[in-house]
Amino acid sequence: MTGRAPLRAGVVGLGVGRGHMRAYSELDGVELVALAGQEPDQLAGLGADFGVRRLYPDWATMIADGDLDVISVATPTALHAPIAVAALNAGIHVLSEKPMAESLASARSMAEAARSNDRVLDISFNQRQRGAVRAMRELITSGQLGELYYAKAGWLRRQGIPSLGSWFTRSTLAGGGTMMDIGVHMLDMALHLLDEPAVHSASAAGYAVFGPRGRGGMAGRARPVADPDGRVAFEVEDLSTAFLRLSGGATLLLEASWAQWIPHDQCYVTVYGTEGGASYEWGGPPNAPYQRLNVWTEVDGTPAVLQPLVPENGGIRATVGNFLAKVRSGTSGDHWGEEALRRAAVVEAIYASAAEGAEVSLD
Repeated sequence: MTGRAPLRAGVVGLGVGRGHMRAYSELDGVELVALAGQEPDQLAGLGADFGVRRLYPDWATMIADGDLDVISVATPTALHAPIAVAALNAGIHVLSEKPMAESLASARSMAEAARSNDRVLDISFNQRQRGAVRAMRELITSGQLGELYYAKAGWLRRQGIPSLGSWFTRSTLAGGGTMMDIGVHMLDMALHLLDEPAVHSASAAGYAVFGPRGRGGMAGRARPVADPDGRVAFEVEDLSTAFLRLSGGATLLLEASWAQWIPHDQCYVTVYGTEGGASYEWGGPPNAPYQRLNVWTEVDGTPAVLQPLVPENGGIRATVGNFLAKVRSGTSGDHWGEEALRRAAVVEAIYASAAEGAEVSLD
């Protein structure tokens, strides 16, 4: 970044936050200068790995010390809003991990802080940086599929509850279960591909079948955390499904599960238009993972299956790069987290519908 001082970055959270640390360390025009986390040994080790001297046991002190331009928030969901609002009020641009917050009210407080302080607020929906998703987006915007009227998206795991009894499975800390954790990625991907239609209503259901029995935990994770009576703390759903009515009469079918009787993990997003359809699927068993992008249409009146060229996946590095570009653009008024806030409103409607057993309007 010729002629301009590098942006000074901090990261809160030592788990998922490591991806943000790597991105800040590798990208031009930014310098990783501060880390915060509650695990002393990990904090010291990561400080040494990334050459960071300013290490903090709490995020509040890191923000109060100042000297930061941007900050990544990679903590349990219930901490996203407190940290983001404090940073935005201190004049720091914020990139937060998904989901935006544990509730719509908390998400609104983040967007309001970004607006009132005129700072960028971005949410790390890094799954949309997959090369196949970018290829689908280009295909759709070119008009080759015609007018889109129906879409399906899902993230399904055979056995993948993150940590039974941890903050992931406590409603006050996570805000919800599988829809809040991984379903929101597929919601973001689908709405992004559909060119951001308004969501008018949600009809949803949620199920807790595996978690309350201490089953479905992610392979390789610690044993379930139990309370004094031996029960596993599981306050959320492990499967969620929703039917969303969109502007223009289009509809979206969305599903997410942490544990389900299926052959292997699978993710997919499929869109149907008046002139063609496209589907991207990935997943499979660990020893035979797959990715498939297909387009079904007609060529000179003959049914055809197309396979577009797919660029490389972007991931967190691309997400951080896009965030930094927004900060450097000087037009933070275009990036106050409002797109992510719309996602939060949809997720809240999904949970409300599941609780009420009825369709919920967002209008």
